[in-house]
Amino acid sequence: MKTDIQIAQEAELYPINTVAENFGIDSDDLEFYGKYKAKLSDKLYNKVLKSGKKGKLVLVTAINPTPAGEGKTTTTIGLAQGLNKLGKKTMVALREPSLGPCMGIKGGAAGGGYAQVVPMEDINLHFTGDIHAMTTANNLLSAMLDNHLQQGNELRIDPKTITWKRALDMNDRALRNIVVGLGAKTDGVVRQDSFQITVASEIMAIMCLAEDIPDLKARLSKIIVGYNYDGEPVTAGDLKADGAMTALLKDALKPNLVQTLEHTPAVIHGGPFANIAHGCNSVKATKIAMGLSEIAITEAGFGADLGAEKFFDIKCRFAGLKPDCVVLVATVRSLKYNGGVPKTDLSTPNLEAVKNGFVNLEKHIENLHKYGVPVVVTLNAFTADTAEETEYIRNRCEEMGADFAVSEVLAKGGEGGIALGKKVIKVLETKESNFAPLYDTDLPITEKIEIIAKEIYGADGVDFLPKAKKDIAKIEAVGFGNVPVCIAKTQYSLSDNPALLGRPENFRISIKSVTISAGAGFAVCLAGDVMTMPGLPKRPAAENIDVNENGEITGLF
Repeated sequence: MKTDIQIAQEAELYPINTVAENFGIDSDDLEFYGKYKAKLSDKLYNKVLKSGKKGKLVLVTAINPTPAGEGKTTTTIGLAQGLNKLGKKTMVALREPSLGPCMGIKGGAAGGGYAQVVPMEDINLHFTGDIHAMTTANNLLSAMLDNHLQQGNELRIDPKTITWKRALDMNDRALRNIVVGLGAKTDGVVRQDSFQITVASEIMAIMCLAEDIPDLKARLSKIIVGYNYDGEPVTAGDLKADGAMTALLKDALKPNLVQTLEHTPAVIHGGPFANIAHGCNSVKATKIAMGLSEIAITEAGFGADLGAEKFFDIKCRFAGLKPDCVVLVATVRSLKYNGGVPKTDLSTPNLEAVKNGFVNLEKHIENLHKYGVPVVVTLNAFTADTAEETEYIRNRCEEMGADFAVSEVLAKGGEGGIALGKKVIKVLETKESNFAPLYDTDLPITEKIEIIAKEIYGADGVDFLPKAKKDIAKIEAVGFGNVPVCIAKTQYSLSDNPALLGRPENFRISIKSVTISAGAGFAVCLAGDVMTMPGLPKRPAAENIDVNENGEITGLF
């Protein structure tokens, strides 16, 4: 089979206005970024909201990721293509890829095989500049904060309480802990600082939750950068940074429109990681896809313990969304891995390992049922899968009340998504969603964390380190105790220990620190050893990326 980038570069793309017209989008509502990319206008968004039309909303999530890869984004795209083949007017809403994993180890986020969004290279690299705008707005606030300290510090900010970090959309471990202000007296106030990856920043979260420019500006103004000597929060609004930040972000707030390999419209906007951020594409992207189609397919990052939980408890809560169905992606290979088989042996038939590893899928099905949403499990098929292994998984899923379908979208595109599409249509037509978030936001922060840890992760309890206890007390003291919580933890395990595969038991979650993202509207809790600035691997993917004499990018995948 050809590589992803070969398939993408050989594809025939339609002009983006042609793709748009097929879904009732007029050229006047497109702001073109070349021939195959466009932003959707605010006028169109307002028109969609005003119409009151809402298609069904389907979330695609997955079991905990393994080195074998599960293909969640690929399945999301292939399902949308398959539903269109079945005559259902379907759009897909996805996140924007980050340069960090693209140059690191995970790769991009444009799907794979014959279920991709294109132009793939543009989407995976600079796209329409949204993430660059977010990085710039983030670092403008940092610059204005440090300048305020230098110019007399009228707000009496205590430098030791500053919580705002600089940002860069790259995996760069050397920036995790830095010192700024070194040099001459005019070079600034010396203090310890740090960088986080842009996709983990509060700016990214705000962009994904804001519905219009006034909402964006109001959220930006609420960002807490630190505290004054009296212990009172100091905000971006206090620094008078919110106006300029809004100006930098006004175009980035508009969703981007591209297409799949089969010309299904794809709205791609916002890109928070799910392990260290809230992991969902923008509210605007999802709502516009729902308003323009019969069925809107979206995805949430990493496993259902991270992306799906945050989709339900943060995004749906804030945006008033009610998902109608969840598609849970797994593979035979990933279940073998969770059953103790090394990566080198995953293609060898091993029903016993599948049985042992099913416990991870089992826990995710149980978790999704807690939200009252019908579940369809899809097995992303590989040639090494045996009928015996597939039937075992099918039977176990159906015993748990989940529907089941095999997906072959990687190799067959939309045609390979028809079986899954038919199952999703059946669920949407015959099963009712009784969606409700997992917890009440009025509960204390510690209780909300404990509910997620016990109910979703399967932990026995939570250990709050001394710093986390102080952080929580401070957050509640300044009036932000009644917000949802966004737990940052490893994606590789239901626990906070990446080595604990399958369905861990008899473990506790350790919370190291908690910060308030007042503009986004939630508290971020760091569990275990997770970091908000990843590092590159020993052999980063960037080593293989190049451009030939014709300007064509090679080695991106």
